[in-house]
Amino acid sequence: MAPVPRSAALDALPVREAVPALVSALDAHGTAVLCAPPGTGKTTLVPLVLAGLVGGGAPRRVVVAEPRRIAARAAARRMAWLLGEGVGGSVGFTVRGERVVGPDTVVEVVTTGVLLQRLQRDQELAGVDVVVLDECHERHLDADTVAAFLLDVRAALRPELRLVAASATTDAAGWARLLGDAPVVEAAGVAYPVETVWAPPARPVRPPHGMRVDPAQLAHVASVVRRALAERSGDVLCFLPGVGEIARVAGQLAGVDAEVLQVHGRAPAAVQDAALAPAGHRRVILSTAVAESSLTVPGVRVVVDSGLAREPRVDHARGLGALATVRASRAAGRQRAGRAGREAPGVVYRCWTEAEDGRLPAFPAPEIRIADLAQFALQAACWGDPDASGLALLDRPPAGAMAAAREVLGAVGAVDAAGRPTPRGTRMAGLGLHPRLARALLDGSAALGARRAAELVALLSEEPPREYGDDLAAAWRRARTAGDGYQARWRTESRRLERAAGAGAGAAAGTGNTAGSGAGAARNTSGAGTAAGAAANGPGAGASPASAAFETRGGGRSGDDAAAGLVAALAFPERVARAKGAGAFLMASGTGAELGDGSGLRNAPWLAVAVADRPPHSASARIRLAAVVDEDTALSAAAHLRTDAEEVRWEAGDVVARAAERLGAVELAVRPLRTPDPALVRAALLDGLRSEGLGLLRWSADARTLRARLGFLHRTLGGAWPDVADDAALVERADDWLEPELSRARRRADLGRIDAGQALNRLLPWSTGEAARLDELAPERIEVPSGSRIRVDYTDGQPVLAVKLQELFGLAETPRVAGVPVLVHLLSPAGRPAAVTADLASFWQGGYRAVRAELRGRYPKHPWPEDPATALPTRHTNARLQRGG
Repeated sequence: MAPVPRSAALDALPVREAVPALVSALDAHGTAVLCAPPGTGKTTLVPLVLAGLVGGGAPRRVVVAEPRRIAARAAARRMAWLLGEGVGGSVGFTVRGERVVGPDTVVEVVTTGVLLQRLQRDQELAGVDVVVLDECHERHLDADTVAAFLLDVRAALRPELRLVAASATTDAAGWARLLGDAPVVEAAGVAYPVETVWAPPARPVRPPHGMRVDPAQLAHVASVVRRALAERSGDVLCFLPGVGEIARVAGQLAGVDAEVLQVHGRAPAAVQDAALAPAGHRRVILSTAVAESSLTVPGVRVVVDSGLAREPRVDHARGLGALATVRASRAAGRQRAGRAGREAPGVVYRCWTEAEDGRLPAFPAPEIRIADLAQFALQAACWGDPDASGLALLDRPPAGAMAAAREVLGAVGAVDAAGRPTPRGTRMAGLGLHPRLARALLDGSAALGARRAAELVALLSEEPPREYGDDLAAAWRRARTAGDGYQARWRTESRRLERAAGAGAGAAAGTGNTAGSGAGAARNTSGAGTAAGAAANGPGAGASPASAAFETRGGGRSGDDAAAGLVAALAFPERVARAKGAGAFLMASGTGAELGDGSGLRNAPWLAVAVADRPPHSASARIRLAAVVDEDTALSAAAHLRTDAEEVRWEAGDVVARAAERLGAVELAVRPLRTPDPALVRAALLDGLRSEGLGLLRWSADARTLRARLGFLHRTLGGAWPDVADDAALVERADDWLEPELSRARRRADLGRIDAGQALNRLLPWSTGEAARLDELAPERIEVPSGSRIRVDYTDGQPVLAVKLQELFGLAETPRVAGVPVLVHLLSPAGRPAAVTADLASFWQGGYRAVRAELRGRYPKHPWPEDPATALPTRHTNARLQRGG
C-alpha cells in the first residue's frame, strides 16, 4: 500500500505561508536566507517542498545539513513520518558511522561534517539540486566551512546549485551579504506565548571558569526544576552546559514524581529517541544545547534554563585545547525558551536576573574565532586555498590561530612548505578526524595494525567517561567490556576508522592530489604536494619514525600499555611528558602537568598526555587522560621537537655554557661547554646586563659622576650629548661604548673588571668637538669666592652645589652650568643644611637674616656679617681671620 502523507500535520506547519516566497527567491537568485521561529516547520516542511514531495513542485534532490547527529536523525524521522513513510524511503540520513538511505531517497539529512567530507570527494555535488544549511546561527566551524565551499561551487562549477541558509535566530543581513545579496524570507511562527520567570539564586554563586560550575549553581537549578514541577503542568526541559552537570542535577532530582531523562550527544540512541517521542507520563529532560535547535520535544510546556553553555577554547602557546563554560547568548536563550511554546503556551524559568540578561552577548561566539583551526586549515588547503583568504566567510580566521594550525599540519606531514596538501594530507582530510588523530591512525596502523590503532583513536576522538579513569590503556580495556552507551558508540567509530585506515593504504605514497581540480583549482595552480614535501615537514608520506621504531622493537607484541602510549604520542607529540616527581610532569611544549592524587600513572617516568586542561590562574595543566610511554617512543613520536644545540645563557647570576639535548622543553642530557661560541657568550652577558643592570660593571665615584654630568647635558642641551640615564638604552648601545671589553669578557667577574667611566667616555660627542667642552658646560667642580673647589652633584634634575654659607659671602649671582642656575645648598659651619636657594641675591636680602638669627648663637666663632653681599668669603673662624689665616 502506498504511503499516505499526514496532510493535517503538514497543513498545520506555519512556515507553509512563507514557502512560495522562498521558492520564488531561489528561482530568481539561487540563494536565500530563511528566518523562521522554532516549531514552524522550516527543518521538515521546507525540504519536502523543495524536493517536490509536497506541494507538487518539480522533483529535486535536496541535502539538509544539520550541526548535530541527534538533530539529523530526528529531522529525517520527522519528515518521513509526515510523508507516512519510514526512514530510508523518500527521506534518509547520513551521520558519522550511520547511513540510512535507499534508492528512492531524494531528501537526505546529513551532519555538516559529513557534507564537508562529501564536498572534498565530489566538489560538484553531482545529483544534488538544493542544499539547506539549517541552524546556521550556531556558527559551528564545519557549517561555516561548508557554506564557503558551496559558494565556491556555485561560483566556479555549478551556478544552478541552490542554497538556503535557515535559522530561527541569526544575523540575517550578514548571511544575505555572504550569499550574494540573497533575499531574506521570514516566516511567522505560532503565537504560543511563553511566560518568563526570573529565578536567580538567593545567594551569589561563583561564576563558571574553565569546565567548573559552582555546585551551588547546579543545586539551585535542581531546586528550580522541582519548583517548576510543583507550579506548572507538562514536561520540563532543563538546559545545562555538559554531561557532568546533567549527571549531577539528575542525582539531585532523585525521588521527583517524573521520569528523568539525560539527553546529550553521548547519550544512547534509545534515550535520545525516548526524549523525542510522546510519553504517557510526566518527564524531566535534562539536555545540553543539542535540544536548542531542530528538535521538537513533545509534551514540553516548561523550560528551565541554567544560562550556561560550552564553547571551545585553545591555548595555542601550550598546545592545549578544551571546552570552557560560558554564559549563554541572548539568541540561545530565545531558542531555549521557544521549546516551551512549540505546542501550547508555556513558561521559561531563567536562573539569572532580568538585569543580567541585557548584558549577555547577542549571539554565540563563532567557532572560527575561538576553536582549534588545524582541521579547518587542512580542509582549506585541500580545497586549494591554504590560507583561506579566498573563502567567503562571515568571520576571518585569526592569524595567530591559523599560524598555529599550519605548524601542526607541517609537523604531521599534511602540507608541504608552501602550505599545499601532500598526498598524505589529502588522505588525512578524508578520514573525518582532527589531523593529529589522523596522523595517529595512519602511523599507528603501520605499527599496531588497523584494528588496534582504530580502537585507540576512537577513544581519543570522543573522550571516554571520567569513570573510565585517566589511564588510556585501562580505559581501552574497560571500553571492550563496559556494555554501556559509550561502548556502543566507540565500537561503531572503531569499525569506521578501521575501514578508513585499511582503505587505500598505499594512497599516501602516491603523487596524485585531489585538490587540483574543481572549485578549488582556481587557487591551487602551483601543482600537487609531494611525498618528499611531506617528509620535509614531518613524518612524511609513509609510516612515521615512531611507528617504524615501535615495529623494530617488537612494539606490536608489547601489550596495551605500549600501544596506547604510541598512539597518544603520535597524536600529541608536544605533550609527551617527563616525570619531575610527586605526580608532576613537564611536557615537551614547556607546560607543567599534574596527575590526580589517586592516579595509577604517578610513577611513570614518561607519559603521553592525551587530554589535559589548565585551570585559570594555574601554572600547571591537569592531566585527564594519558598513557605510559617509553623514552624511545617519545623521542621518535616527537622527533621534530628534538634539538641538540649549544646553549649559552645568563642563569643564576652568571654565564652558563653547555651542550643540551632537548625534546622541546624537556631536557634529555647536558654537558659543559669548554669553548662556547664567543657570540653566544656576548649575547648572554648582554642578557645579564639587561636583567641585573649596569651595576655589574665597575663604577668608581668618578664614573658615577661622569654619568650624571652626561645625563644633565642630555636633558639640558640634547643634541649630540647621549642619553646615559637609562640602563636598558645603554645596554642596547653596547657596541658603541662597551667594546672591546665586552667581547673579551667570559663571565660575571669579567664584567666587574670593566671600568664603566672609561667606557662611557666613548659616548662623548668627539666627532663634533663638543666633547672638549664637557668641563666647561658641566664642570665637575665650581670654584666659590672662598677659593674652594666644590663638587657639583648632577644626579637630580637641577645641579646641586652644597657649600658652607660663609664661603659664598660677596657672591651676588647664583653660579650657572650650561646656562642653568645651580641649586645652592647652604651649609652651616658644621656642614649641616641651613637653607636652599637658586637665587643668592634674593637670599642675601631676605632669607639670610633668619638663618643668621638662628645660627650665630650656635656658631659664635664664625663670622655672621649683617651684609653678606659685601663681606669677605672665608673657610675659617673669626680667630683665624684675625690672625690673617
